[in-house]
Amino acid sequence: MSTKSYKDAVEHLNSLQSNAAALEAARASGSSRLSEFAIPEMLEYLGRIGYTPKDLNALNVIHITGTKGKGSTSAFTNSILCHALPNARIGLYTSPHLVAVRERIRVNGIPISEEQFATYFFEVWDRLSANTVRHFSSTSLMPGYFRFVTLLAFHVFLSLKVDATVLEVGVGGTYDSTNIVPKPVVTGVTALGIDHVTVLGRTLEEIAWQKGGIFKEGAPALSVDQPAEGLRVLEERAKELKASSFTVIPLEHGLPDIELGLAGAHQRQNAGLALALARSFVSSQNPPAENDLSETFVTALKEAKWPGRCQTVVDPTRQNVTWYLDGAHTVESLQCCIQWFASPKVGLSQGESKPVRVLIFNCTSGRSGASFLKTVHSGIAAQIESHKTDDTADLFFDHVIFCTNVTYADGHFKGDLTTVAIAVDDLAQLKTQHELASAWSSLVPDYPTSQIHVLPSIEHAVNEIEKLQGPAPVKVLVAGSLHLVGGVIEVSGLSGVAL
Repeated sequence: MSTKSYKDAVEHLNSLQSNAAALEAARASGSSRLSEFAIPEMLEYLGRIGYTPKDLNALNVIHITGTKGKGSTSAFTNSILCHALPNARIGLYTSPHLVAVRERIRVNGIPISEEQFATYFFEVWDRLSANTVRHFSSTSLMPGYFRFVTLLAFHVFLSLKVDATVLEVGVGGTYDSTNIVPKPVVTGVTALGIDHVTVLGRTLEEIAWQKGGIFKEGAPALSVDQPAEGLRVLEERAKELKASSFTVIPLEHGLPDIELGLAGAHQRQNAGLALALARSFVSSQNPPAENDLSETFVTALKEAKWPGRCQTVVDPTRQNVTWYLDGAHTVESLQCCIQWFASPKVGLSQGESKPVRVLIFNCTSGRSGASFLKTVHSGIAAQIESHKTDDTADLFFDHVIFCTNVTYADGHFKGDLTTVAIAVDDLAQLKTQHELASAWSSLVPDYPTSQIHVLPSIEHAVNEIEKLQGPAPVKVLVAGSLHLVGGVIEVSGLSGVAL
């Protein structure tokens, strides 16, 4: 039994992160090496910790990918299985985490404990350290951060003998670290969009090809409805990889009448796919489990939780402050975010005294901050027009805050939130944040510059919110990055009510 702590595990894990220079070099060189070695190297790491790919079939995997909604669909699927199979042990692997890395590995919806994480972590670490023989000379001794956590999840779930595993893809599908399970029970694709273009491609067809790479011989392949060009490629991939079937899932009858546990109109599509995935899984069991999920799945969908996605959190300590948390980081997901926030009973004015509205925003390098902010502004204008309120898009937010993802004002991160993927010069000069502020001023030329804040940390941003406390309600939308949302939860002391 390892005597090393959770903190030790997190420090070891953080040492596996790629720094900004390495990431930039990888982008510049293209993804050819990634494509060529991704799966062979992952299989080699798996062997070095004592497992074969065939061993992973025992996990009874439901494999889920997509550009937006894959985390929410995974959460819905997990909730349905936990309710429909109450005596089963259901594993859930997702990324990224919000506050603690152990959130990525859950059993029956609950993150594994710090003690469990440390124990299993060092079992994997020590096996990799002891078994150093590598087939490819270019393969590093230790896998990168995401690869390691994926190996850890497999090890945890196999050790705990889970009955089912909901497995969310990290990026793409074909070359993703999760894509080494030979025989998943069923696979699913959520809505496609444009993201991670340096790795996945710049067209919907290229991205669909990557996502469809999780389809496997003999396993049903499911997808939500997609744009025609994406759907065509997915269907071709299903045939190429010999999936047992390819089915486009229509919106479930009666689903619009259910108050889902996850807010936002877009979640109905995710819930529909989750229902289809869960039904496919349940019907595959031998002996088959009860397939009539009607009352059970309604309860499961209502009780599903997925923090940091269209989530409303009333601050328990700050006067009249409500946080609206959504880690949306693509144009499509930001559209959904604004449709949710700029709606009645959420962010729009409804005859009561006008709330103080604040946007806290950041985005990571390589993503188009200007286009994201344009999506936010145009989305608000459309919502105001649709709901005929007295708000104006230009002055909808009383303050806009652009801050880094650095957790604390003294410049350090909470251990689980540490990232070395941001260039030091970018952080020091707040380059991204100044670019965002400039983009906002260009979008809204008359916006008061005194109400545009460029700040070096999340703690600075939270301090600005505290200055706004008073008799008027303060509504704070946090968007653009899940790492930002996680940092706000940490700094604001919201973990007890948000997670």
